[in-house]
Amino acid sequence: MARDTSVPRRRVLMTGVAAIPFLVSSRAMAGGSRVRAADESAATLVDAAVGTVMMQARPAAVEIEPARTAVIVVDMQNDFGAKGGMFERAGIDISMIQRAVAPTARALASARAAGIRVIYLKMGYRPDLSDLGAPESVNRVRHLRMNVGQAITAPDGRQSRILVRDTWNTDILPELTPQAADVVLYKTRFSGFYETDLHATLRRFGTRHLIVTGCTTSICVESTVRDAMFRDYLPVVLEDCTNEPIGYGLPRSNHDASLLATEVLFGWVSSADHFAAAVSA
Repeated sequence: MARDTSVPRRRVLMTGVAAIPFLVSSRAMAGGSRVRAADESAATLVDAAVGTVMMQARPAAVEIEPARTAVIVVDMQNDFGAKGGMFERAGIDISMIQRAVAPTARALASARAAGIRVIYLKMGYRPDLSDLGAPESVNRVRHLRMNVGQAITAPDGRQSRILVRDTWNTDILPELTPQAADVVLYKTRFSGFYETDLHATLRRFGTRHLIVTGCTTSICVESTVRDAMFRDYLPVVLEDCTNEPIGYGLPRSNHDASLLATEVLFGWVSSADHFAAAVSA
């Protein structure tokens, strides 16, 4: 996008953001040279011409354009994060997923206030399970072990089915209920890009930057982030808005490993508070 050099750059201070040694934009990561001294590192740099802000992140601050940004909410649905859902019925601890709900709600509020689009991804299969995979496929075999398709009575008394579309099980957690302007897409594999309209939707909106939240970090979140990076999107994972049970409580969990892989190779890692501070500017 061409920059109007006749419009001066404004600096808007981010309050409550710890100073970091330097700020590097996404363009600088790709070979540019914008660097700011340590005494300016607590500032969000806002380009009045193209509408960009700097968000504190790892491995370095990242420049985003709110008008070309979307927040992706991955699988924050009853089957994974609610009592009575698939995970909880299987005896899987969901407490860490539930702890990601409040930060995610804050991030969504910040995004909507800034006019940033929100896109929900939901794991869910057709009632006949025809999209679960071939008879011996890993996706079908492993999901059937988790009783996908089984009829249950939901906690609210409704008849429902595990991981089947348009049931209580695949409803978004009530604290994160989609709003009228949001986009909601079903997916049938771990990546949100696999045989879905996500890529076409993002292209239609001119999206370049993805703020990624959801569960579980090393499975559906990381799969979606990898595919986003392969398509040249710029993904930022909000670490307090993601989590997962695998390895939880160990010295290093799968959640930690996925965040490390993201900040080293796939994109950036930030937080709900840093995202809010950036877009509020």
